[in-house]
Amino acid sequence: MASQATPNLLFILSDQHTQKISGCYGDPIAQTPNLDRLASRGIVFDNAYTPAPICTPARMALLTGRYPSDQACWTNSDVLASDIPTYVHGLGAAGYHPTLVGRLHAIGPDQEHGYAERRIGDHSTKWVGAKQHNLGVLEGTAEPFRVSIEKSGFGQSSYEALDRDVTKATLDLFDEIAEARQRGDDRPFAVSVGLMLPHAPYVCSRSDFELYEGKVGLPKLGRSYPEHPYFSKWRDHANIESLAAEDIVRARTSYYGLVTSMDRMVGQTLDKLNSSGLSDNTLIIYSSDHGDQLGDRDLWWKQSFYDDAAKVPLIMSWPSRFPEGERRNQVVNLIDVGATLLDAAGAKPPPGTRAKSLLKLAEEPSLPWINETYSEFCSDGMARWMPDDPVMQRMVRASRWKLIFSNEGRSQLFDLIDDPDELHDLAETKQFDAVREALSARVLAGWDPNRIAVQMARRRKDKEAFQSWARAVNPADSLRWQVKVEDNWLDTTSAHRGGANAS
Repeated sequence: MASQATPNLLFILSDQHTQKISGCYGDPIAQTPNLDRLASRGIVFDNAYTPAPICTPARMALLTGRYPSDQACWTNSDVLASDIPTYVHGLGAAGYHPTLVGRLHAIGPDQEHGYAERRIGDHSTKWVGAKQHNLGVLEGTAEPFRVSIEKSGFGQSSYEALDRDVTKATLDLFDEIAEARQRGDDRPFAVSVGLMLPHAPYVCSRSDFELYEGKVGLPKLGRSYPEHPYFSKWRDHANIESLAAEDIVRARTSYYGLVTSMDRMVGQTLDKLNSSGLSDNTLIIYSSDHGDQLGDRDLWWKQSFYDDAAKVPLIMSWPSRFPEGERRNQVVNLIDVGATLLDAAGAKPPPGTRAKSLLKLAEEPSLPWINETYSEFCSDGMARWMPDDPVMQRMVRASRWKLIFSNEGRSQLFDLIDDPDELHDLAETKQFDAVREALSARVLAGWDPNRIAVQMARRRKDKEAFQSWARAVNPADSLRWQVKVEDNWLDTTSAHRGGANAS
């Protein structure tokens, strides 16, 4: 059992928050006072990467400490096997009662993966092929298609409504824990909070939209050169090759508003933690599953290894244990969060993990560290929002270099010191041949795209069988938060549909 000296654990995971859009990461207009407050009281990691620039595989990799190919979970329709232990199982074995409030985004019958308790479930079905939620007038805007950008602005989506319920349930949970403490129950808690924002739909409240109206302009970055053929195929599939400037600015403005809304809910959670007397000896971690490109390089959403999509915010605070207001430049990964929580709890890591605890690095910036990490993006052609041809891509970030392997054409190579915006692909520049070859060997070590393609094609047949079953049977969902069509609306008055002249 956990001892009284064992810390409390609070992990807040948002969805699709690109690292750079927050005050503590240098954005001059982003209003994120609560994340900034957390950063001022702890450590900010500047080079944290997702294990996969897409939701389910990133989250399942976080749970297990394994990359997607280590556990055959590459897409949003892949099931993480229930016999793979997670860091949450480790927390339970160490004496915690791990509790999740909100989003998990696991597919299949196992909706716990080690959590002893879940409050407020996912908005989407856990069955491939089963009936999905209906966003009413915003239908389709949560997916990576043109409509997501055109139907943007101020209004409300069910995703924000869900996060309000998640936040309320979190505050209620802390009240319960505080009351138990007053009765003499001083067991440490392990609470995870899963938020949907700032994931598309790019629709936020009027007040949050107006905070940024006229301040958010067109994207700063053009297409990288030479551009990889994958991106032109993606733009064509999503029908975003040519977008109206006013739509681009409005969608970007709304995203900023969603970030502020999410930050406000984080603040409510942190305030309740303090007012309930639960902040002492509590390790707090904030991160996101991946980012959003928001129009830079004429790309949107995720599904790439550019830093806008592949980097994630990562902030850690532990009063009396960590220094305050410091930054770490070492290359780390979202999967390291699970290892960090286990290390803080004095718990054993799950077998097969590749994750590294960040505790000692947070305490000592000069700690020897291998500045290398990986991310994977593979598709099987099953998702309607991806081109039919399967994609096999893997990224290695090694110190200043980033190499991206793709089964569609050549690799990409960027020097993130000289070219932090990743505009100049050096993969075919002769003077960097040795760098490219060395990193190519690293990215392909133990990772065979041909073998993975065969494995994914075989699994797709299995998933199609389950899909046919779910469509016919419409099986019941457990832990399902019910989406209400009327919670979704969008202001379409002409007075609030402009913005192309914003600076």
